[in-house]
Amino acid sequence: MNATRLETLSEHACFGGRQGFYRHASSATGTAMRFALYTPPQAASGVVPVLWFLSGLTATEENFAIKAGAQRVAAELGLALVVPDTSPRGPDVPGDRDGNPDFGQGAGFYVDATEAPFAVNYRMYTYVTRELPAVIGAAFPVDLARQAISGHSMGGHGALTIALRNPGRFASVSAFAPIVAPAAVPWGQKALAGYLGADRARWRDHDACALIEDGHRVRELLVDQGTADPFLDAQLQPERLERACRSAAIPLQLRRQEGYDHGYYFVASFIEDHLRWHHARLTAPGAPI
Repeated sequence: MNATRLETLSEHACFGGRQGFYRHASSATGTAMRFALYTPPQAASGVVPVLWFLSGLTATEENFAIKAGAQRVAAELGLALVVPDTSPRGPDVPGDRDGNPDFGQGAGFYVDATEAPFAVNYRMYTYVTRELPAVIGAAFPVDLARQAISGHSMGGHGALTIALRNPGRFASVSAFAPIVAPAAVPWGQKALAGYLGADRARWRDHDACALIEDGHRVRELLVDQGTADPFLDAQLQPERLERACRSAAIPLQLRRQEGYDHGYYFVASFIEDHLRWHHARLTAPGAPI
């Protein structure tokens, strides 16, 4: 597969636009990588702003595109939706030796691994922040000067940390049930130790609360969290983000949604709010920040 060639896996007419699924050879991961992209009808006459959506543990590029129901509102607003896969994949790509879903394939945590054997392929931070934007910008009518980012669970962690580490790049950032302090919870501790090693100082660049403590800033945050989420207390702990944002004077709209769990029924219930919130900021004078 040529590194500059996109392979179209499928394309589907959708609310006047097109939902596509694509594959290309990645120099960052050394594997074939897949992504989903929705282009709204407005893209037929010019470039459109982009919302990146990063998915969670065990997900692929298909979950959000198929389950969230975001295309109707994206078509109305004229937003492109880009959904990368969550990790490199393939028979030669290492995974969790115990077969657990919280590490390895499907669980890249949006970091550039430094530990063997993962450092060869698990370079999801570089892939999402550098390589894939270049691929998409060259092939689709999107305006990379107007970008927003969101994500779910592990992808919420990715959205928060990527936005904090790249000030001025995104007009807005939001998340659904994000892992806000991975260095403090089992999912994150396993992943960060496995990918980055035992030195916890190296974990701070991939922990939203630590990044805020270390002086990184975004203008504001929108976060939805279900109160019936089975991972709320052990893995997510949004109160840590509340404290960090309060100390840093970052406006945080943390909406605790009564009775909602961790799955895509939750995401689908509130995705319209997030899309409209992002669109308002992407189209405001002077956007992005």
